[in-house]
This record gives sequence, C-alpha cells and structure tokens, in this order.
Amino acid sequence: MDKDKTIAWLNQDIAGEHAAIIQYLTHAYAMGEGEMACEIEAITREEMRHLDWLAETIVELGGVPTLERGKMRSGGQEVADWMANNVRLEEDGIKRYREQIKSIDDPGIRRLLQSILSDEESHRADFQHFVAKSRQEGARDLRGNHQDRTTRILARSIEHEYTVILQYMLHSYMTTNQEVKKKLEDRAINEMQHLGWLSEKMVDIGGHPRIEHTELDQSVATADMLRADLQIEQEVAAEYDSAARETEEPALKKLFLRIRDHEIYHSEVFSDLLEKESKDQSNDEK
Repeated sequence: MDKDKTIAWLNQDIAGEHAAIIQYLTHAYAMGEGEMACEIEAITREEMRHLDWLAETIVELGGVPTLERGKMRSGGQEVADWMANNVRLEEDGIKRYREQIKSIDDPGIRRLLQSILSDEESHRADFQHFVAKSRQEGARDLRGNHQDRTTRILARSIEHEYTVILQYMLHSYMTTNQEVKKKLEDRAINEMQHLGWLSEKMVDIGGHPRIEHTELDQSVATADMLRADLQIEQEVAAEYDSAARETEEPALKKLFLRIRDHEIYHSEVFSDLLEKESKDQSNDEK
C-alpha cells in the first residue's frame, strides 16, 4: 500500500483516539469521584497509549501526526446515555481498525492495529457494562451552570492545559533530540494532571468544564519548539500567580500556587534545554 495512504489512515486513527480521550475524560470529570469514574480514566489512559503508538509509527513513516480531534458522540441526559455513546464510539473505532487490518500490507503496522483493536473490543464491553451499572448506582451529572470570576479563571486554565498537552506531545514526536523528547513527554504528563485537577475543581464549585484548546505551535526545529514552549510556560506561570492572589478560597489558592510552581519548573527545564540545543547548533556550524 502507498505510504501516504497508510499515514492518512493512521492519522484518522489518531483523530479517533483523540476524540475518545476527551469524550471519556469529560464523562469521568462530570461524574465526580467514584469507582466507575476511575475505571473510565483507566480506559482513557489506554487510549492515550494508542495515540502515542500511532503517532510514533507515523513519524517512522516520515509523516506528521495530526492534532485534529475526531467526531465525538456527545449528548444524552443521563450517565447511562453517555455510556451508550461510548459504546458507539468504540464501535466506530473497531470498524475502522478491522478495515485497515485487512488493507494494510505492512506486518508490523497490522500487528499494532490488531493490538489496539483488542483493547477497543475490551473497552466496548466495559462501557456496555457501565450502561447498566450507571442505572443501578444512580450515577448522575454533577456539573452545574455556575459562572463567576473563579469559573472563568478555571476555564482559561483548562484551555491552557489542554493546549500545552497537545503542543508538547507533537513536539516530542517531531524532535530528533532524545533528551528533549523525554522531557517534553514528562511535561505533557504533568500538564495532564493539571487538567484533571482544574476540571474536578470546576465541577466541585458547580461549574461546567469544557476541554478546548487555543492555537498550537507546530514548529519543526527543536530550538524553535523550545522557545515557544518556554514562552507559554512563563506567561501561564504569571497567570497562575495572579489567579492565586485574586482568589480568597484557601484550597483554590493552594491549587493555583502548586500549578504555578510546576509551570516555573517547566520553564526552567525548557530554558536549560534551549541553551544546550543552541550550543550544540553553534558547535555544528563551526
């Protein structure tokens, strides 16, 4: 099969995995703490691994992983409706992977897709179980429509975290510097933690977290990536510091300061990496 066609198909898969990640996280956050929410988050982590494997394969083929998010199956008044939508989303993926396995002639890629397919079939069964379980346990949507200065700050923070997660993931896939790659992966994982903390806090105060992102930097040179990542970390660290000073709620202040300190650390890591990358470039030019 033509390599470009394979890359295009794998990017369709990434978009589908991306949609599943955000759909499932949205459901888990909306349900609050509990066994089922934890199980859904575990499924989400498996979808994140799928996305990572697919992206790495695309880069090996000479392509660029997409940042697009596929179509989500949203809607539904009850948690059981959400779980039924998750079943349907898994079925969308199962159908797509089965078709690709039949058509792609690369044995390594077929093995990868077969492994992902096995996971998706297991996820479908899990969500089918959750349809009945959510009705039995009376699971409900804990989100509200409360809006004030605090929810606006949280919304902006959630938007930032989602943006940098995607940006750092893309940069980690595209850089050829293995040290930078590892550090970007670590930073992306930390930002995922922030996204969860902020979204859960939004639900706690009666708000409605929405996971959307702003414009992403898609630089291809490692030094340019690091400059963009350093700039956004410095800007947002200042925003978290300002938010902490504005809020009077002790728990929220503590959360903002904790994330601020993480962002300061990230900026220091990126600064060190950029200095080292610049020195390496300078030596190569001599």
